[in-house]
Amino acid sequence: MSCEGHSHDHDHAEADDTSTGLGTSLRPYIDFASVTCLNESIPDSGKSILKLYEDRLTANPSLTSQDDPDEDPELLLTVPFTEAVAIKSISVLSYANAPASQSHHNTAAPRTLKVFVNRQNLDFETARDLEPTATITLVSPWHQWDSNHAGGTIDYPLRPAGRFQNVTEIALYFCDNYAMPDGYGASSDLEHYDEDRVPTEITYIGFKGKGTNVKRKAVEAVYETTGMKKDHKVPGAEYFGREGV
Repeated sequence: MSCEGHSHDHDHAEADDTSTGLGTSLRPYIDFASVTCLNESIPDSGKSILKLYEDRLTANPSLTSQDDPDEDPELLLTVPFTEAVAIKSISVLSYANAPASQSHHNTAAPRTLKVFVNRQNLDFETARDLEPTATITLVSPWHQWDSNHAGGTIDYPLRPAGRFQNVTEIALYFCDNYAMPDGYGASSDLEHYDEDRVPTEITYIGFKGKGTNVKRKAVEAVYETTGMKKDHKVPGAEYFGREGV
């Protein structure tokens, strides 16, 4: 499934602006202590780009994949929440490839985002093969920035909405970037891509929606046991047995 359509945030609306119908910032619900990111070049940099709304246009800190020309520029960011949330949209920003780029690295903006909901313990191998909850083709950095080098965040609606209710954990798999030919990372066909890989760089990720006031908790299993025969004695049976009745 692909998500089409997005809204630009060039007017720098406030975090509680619900005029677009995309809800409010879900950052207060993020369980930061449990956020993880695979293939990040700097430890905990995945957490660092879950910035405050008012800091969303800052270029630093940023998240980059490992700088290895022979390795895939993948990133897998897993974000748990302190309570179940309804996610209406996601925002992704990168300064890589932008006009007058503020990025000082040889990096590229992400191209394809695969979203997984409530799938625990994801790794790259599973994310490549598993059917995502949604697939989003992110707009190119050249589209996101105008001729005056002024840009803003873009809200990508998550559809169908029913798949993003009661979310306790969301995983974001960035499988390719704009330094690569279209489709290589998204189709897991990188073994046929002979060029050096350029790391993926992301400067901001945000979520909009609403909380549900349903606290996340561990799943409790209730086991039904079969009682032993001795536990189901009929009153008086022992007496009658002795009397030979």
